[in-house]
Amino acid sequence: MTTWSVVKDASTETTARGRYFRYAVFSLTALLVLSLGMALIPHQPPAPAETPFSERARAAALADTLALRTAGQALAGAAAGEGGPENTAALDRIVTLLTIQARALLLPGGTAAAPSRTDSGQQAAPGASEGPNASPGGSASAGTSSAAELAAALSASGSMRLTDALEADGGMARLLAGAGAAQLLAAKDAAAIAGVPAEELPGWQEPAIPSVQPTPATAECTIAGPSGEGERADEGAGPGLRQALTAARDSELETVYGYQAALTRLDPAAAAQASELLAEHLDLADEAEAYAALHCAEVPPAQPGYVLDAAFLSAPAAGLARLETGTLTAFGDVVALSTAPTRSWAVAALVAAAERTLLWGGDPGAVPGLDLDESQLPPLQETPADAFPTASPAAT
Repeated sequence: MTTWSVVKDASTETTARGRYFRYAVFSLTALLVLSLGMALIPHQPPAPAETPFSERARAAALADTLALRTAGQALAGAAAGEGGPENTAALDRIVTLLTIQARALLLPGGTAAAPSRTDSGQQAAPGASEGPNASPGGSASAGTSSAAELAAALSASGSMRLTDALEADGGMARLLAGAGAAQLLAAKDAAAIAGVPAEELPGWQEPAIPSVQPTPATAECTIAGPSGEGERADEGAGPGLRQALTAARDSELETVYGYQAALTRLDPAAAAQASELLAEHLDLADEAEAYAALHCAEVPPAQPGYVLDAAFLSAPAAGLARLETGTLTAFGDVVALSTAPTRSWAVAALVAAAERTLLWGGDPGAVPGLDLDESQLPPLQETPADAFPTASPAAT
């Protein structure tokens, strides 16, 4: 090999090494720039998941209830000096009802304080959110300085709770429906204090409920099973709903029997009222049976009669109140286990049952249709009623 060839090979090897070195430098530089760029670009956090409807409905209900409670406390304090003991007692009952409802609406283990002051000087309750998707009801706070305004605010809040109950999950739907029904009744009490006719309050607009005729379950509820024999179709309902509808029908039939027995034992005015309510219960019994058949429930034949104790016969009005109270739980079960249109019917029936219970002197409770153990409810953090300006929710 000549000297010129050796030199040429060495030169070529040196050139190749230089090229590889430059490639390595360029690659390292590019990697460094890319990594620095990625480090300097802030990481975009994922969009938060949308709060479920039931939780937004609960938070809105809690916010409105706390605001109404604070307004009621302020009015009760004023009534103690000006309105007389009767008005004070009525307002105290409203505050007590709202307190129980607020505790029931708290999350397990949670606590809530009185509403805080906003920049505008109005009252905003804890748990209330801002923005167009703050709550299903879209309620806001407005000043409440009189019993008439409290009555209107209670009615508006109760209507919103009932509307939200139509869409919320089962257990929350039952809680919202009961709270809404009780707030509508409390609104009438506040209106009576103010001397405002109850008909002038913004009432709940019941949803359009399709007519369902009481017919026995037919072949539409039967499907061919693996053995070839007929089996009951689910029709989108579980056995719990079918049982609840059957129980509601039985409760209505027992109430019908009680009204029939009470008619001859009531004074003429009360008997006339009972006669009208008896017709309502006959319709409710038929409707409950129709919805039960719609969900493929095997409805047993009606009992020929029911046992009425001596206390009922001696005080039929109080006995009717007890019967009406019994229907509340039955309708509450249907609300929790059903969806529209069955739930719409059950919510409307629950509201009417609470009104009839009160009419006969009974107590529908702070949350009609739901048995509450107050000792198990979380407490509220007490704040003086005059710590903030009063406010109340108003539907938008």
